[in-house]
Amino acid sequence: MKRISSFFLYTTLCVSCSLFAQENIVKDGNKDISITKVYEQVVKEGYATPKLYLDLANAYYFESNYVSAKKYYEIVFETKELVSEKVLFRYKQSLRALNEDIKENKYLVSLTSN
Repeated sequence: MKRISSFFLYTTLCVSCSLFAQENIVKDGNKDISITKVYEQVVKEGYATPKLYLDLANAYYFESNYVSAKKYYEIVFETKELVSEKVLFRYKQSLRALNEDIKENKYLVSLTSN
């Protein structure tokens, strides 16, 4: 009888430890991933493309991080690819949020004159 009760105690202990471990894995697996951190890592590793810079600029724009958004929009403008009215609008909004002059901005002057 002592062996049977020891067996059930051991089994219960193993099952409860297993469930506890699985619960912690699930909690850790559901953390939010910052897309800007992922994109920044890709840029740091040297795999950046104009599309990635645009995605990074847009991500920062929607996070209201206008300093970083401005930086990456300007990189997109340097490549002269993927520039659209929507991108220009977001860039202007970023400049307004930073209280920078829109009329004297070299990127807006060169892109709107073409």
